[in-house]
Formats: sequence, C-alpha cells, structure tokens
Amino acid sequence: MNIKTTRFDVVDYLDSEEAIQEYFRQVMEDGDSDEIIRALGHIARARGIAQLAKDTGLGRESLYKTLSEGAKPRFDTILRVTQALGLKLTVAH
Repeated sequence: MNIKTTRFDVVDYLDSEEAIQEYFRQVMEDGDSDEIIRALGHIARARGIAQLAKDTGLGRESLYKTLSEGAKPRFDTILRVTQALGLKLTVAH
C-alpha cells in the first residue's frame, strides 16, 4: 500500500483571527524567543507578506529575513510587526 503524505505547514491552520490569536498566545506563553519569531513569520505568511510589508514600511525580503529561523531582529522591528498584524504584547502578573 502506498501512502501519500504532504508536508505539514501550520500556516494552513491559521485561517481565522481566533486561530491566529490562540496560536500566538500559546507561543508567547512558552516564552521561547526563537519560537516567537518563527510564529510571527507563520502569521505573516497566513495574512500575506506583501500587506505586512506595506503596513510596516519594511521590504518583503527584509521581512522574510527578519522572521526566519535564527534571525535576531531588533525589538522595535518586532513591535512594528506585531502592531501591523494586530497582535498585542502584554504583561500580566
């Protein structure tokens, strides 16, 4: 029996605001900075990199690099991206 598989891509499941917000909430709760950057990249791809580039004033290629594995973006860049994506970084105690 031959089984056909496809590569998993979380972006396929970020198809609603609720899914995006819950995904980002869980990643933020874990607190791993590399995973947060990776998650922002997934969300950006789900929403459209071209629109994010327009909303942040950053180039598409720059965004791809900024949100790629191993990237170490500046905090102000992360703030611009999260704000453009409509996500909030909050502090709770």
